[in-house]
Amino acid sequence: MCGIIGYAGTKQAAPVLLSGLDALEYRGYDSAGAAVFCGGKIKTIRTAGRISELRAKIESEKPEGTVGVAHTRWATHGEPSERNAHPHTGSDGVFTVVHNGIIENYLVLREKLSAAGRVFLSETDTEVISQLLEENYDGDPLAALQRTVAGLEGSFALGILCADFPERIYCACRESPLLAGTGGQCSLIASDTSAITDKADKIYRMQNGETAVLDKDGIAFFSPDGIRIEKREIKVDRNLDEVGKGNFEYFMEKEIYEQPEALKRTISEHISDGRLKAGCPVYGVNLIKKIFIVGCGSAFHAAVVGKYVFESLLKIPTEADLASEFRYREPLIDDSALVVIISQSGETADTLAALREATRRGARTISIVNVEGSSIARESEAVFMTRAGREVAVATTKAYSTQLAALYILALYIARETKAVDDERLGSLTRELSLLPGKVSEALNRSGEVLRAAEKYAGRSYAYYIGRNLDYASALEASLKLKEISYVHSEAYAAGELKHGTISLIEDGTLTVAMCCCGRLAKKTAGNIEEVAARGGSVLCVTTAAIAPLLGGDTKIITVPSSDELFMPSIEIIPMQLFSFFSAKLRKCDIDKPRNLAKSVTVE
Repeated sequence: MCGIIGYAGTKQAAPVLLSGLDALEYRGYDSAGAAVFCGGKIKTIRTAGRISELRAKIESEKPEGTVGVAHTRWATHGEPSERNAHPHTGSDGVFTVVHNGIIENYLVLREKLSAAGRVFLSETDTEVISQLLEENYDGDPLAALQRTVAGLEGSFALGILCADFPERIYCACRESPLLAGTGGQCSLIASDTSAITDKADKIYRMQNGETAVLDKDGIAFFSPDGIRIEKREIKVDRNLDEVGKGNFEYFMEKEIYEQPEALKRTISEHISDGRLKAGCPVYGVNLIKKIFIVGCGSAFHAAVVGKYVFESLLKIPTEADLASEFRYREPLIDDSALVVIISQSGETADTLAALREATRRGARTISIVNVEGSSIARESEAVFMTRAGREVAVATTKAYSTQLAALYILALYIARETKAVDDERLGSLTRELSLLPGKVSEALNRSGEVLRAAEKYAGRSYAYYIGRNLDYASALEASLKLKEISYVHSEAYAAGELKHGTISLIEDGTLTVAMCCCGRLAKKTAGNIEEVAARGGSVLCVTTAAIAPLLGGDTKIITVPSSDELFMPSIEIIPMQLFSFFSAKLRKCDIDKPRNLAKSVTVE
């Protein structure tokens, strides 16, 4: 959450900062601000609202200087407003700070600083950092920074200007991502490589407790105990950071249609000519007695799919866990457990905490991530990379699809190693998985009937999604997509549970979306559809041509290509992504940047 960019070089800083913020806006967009050294003084410009509003203000005020920091915000402490927007400056005007993360002891610090005469102008936790820096300052900004971070509890990535040293940027991080890079006569910091790859020749990832000093000539890195250190540059796939909308109006639309290629890239690393490649990403699989799959949001919904797939194929008890609850429920895990961690960014705070808890308890771990070198990837015993490419829209589509593919492939690897299925079944599943990109492409080609359904139902203010088994897992994700971008209140239920209370909400015209691609349970789901229809509800059903005749005549049907039942979640989610997209567009919502959301959730 929140995006940081900093630049120290020979060019005008403001255009560089704005360009970086554009790349980081997915991390938060309720307010923005920048601070630039102008004539040896720090000039701060802040706005509520989007980066476009900050750009207009900067173009009007024209801050000239070659060193500065900037920030785009996702609010945690204090409402979105100009006074709560970053950067924040201390009472003495010496230190100006941009911050990503949460300072958990900020109230205690604020009380102490207020008692010492410090005047606070915002509601944020960030302002205590600038005030504390000034309290700790004795002429050495780096020493003040190191003393300050020692007293902070929580997570942070910091970009700092000191009025006494106008050619430098100071930075530090703990439990929040921060990258630093150098280019021709410039140094930069950013929350994400996408903000700096076009300017930095070398990029470094800062670790917990490290601090750094940047100027146009380079970067000096320091360990948590203040010792100068050398860092190794990280590998960055710069092609993935060159992102545009192409011929599409929205990033989400573009990313929906990129799914066949993203799946093909992910699957082809492990399956060739319809055969699973040699090896297994997890060692000692024959000793595994229980599996936990952990994620947040859509990654958790992928985990629910994984639970059904793993238990069906491997016959190993498997739990799908919300990362935010995992470590607090004291999971019963030991060295016979495998914990699968799912995160698109590899930096999700709750998921990273869950990984560390699993490691502490002795479990084997493997992460499914889309970013090489991310925190979760580095701290896992094994890594399964998805190849979704950079995803810009806040609501995930292709990252979710590649996470499903990764879970399918991981299940096949373990099944082969443990001989949980015979060679014939393994071969059949492997070949069918190879065909998945083509079937997803075919589902995308049926967008016309999805658009017509959206036109019919987009005006509804609430909806229910139902399904059984893997269809229920798909219903969870389909429901989330609708509420995320169209602001329609939507809930997902196991179809058999609808009658245990929720059916009391069904009335004339209530929309229920039924996921019905699980053939062996289709008659059961058809019965639930009839229960809704009998109470005047409208039903939209996603199903296959083979199942469609089992459904009631009044049911609006969207058909998708058939596959093995285990892989149907990857296909049936496609029309639901499109349905959500079309609904949001018809409702004139901000599709790529829905209100109150951010892409990379790096705070608990």
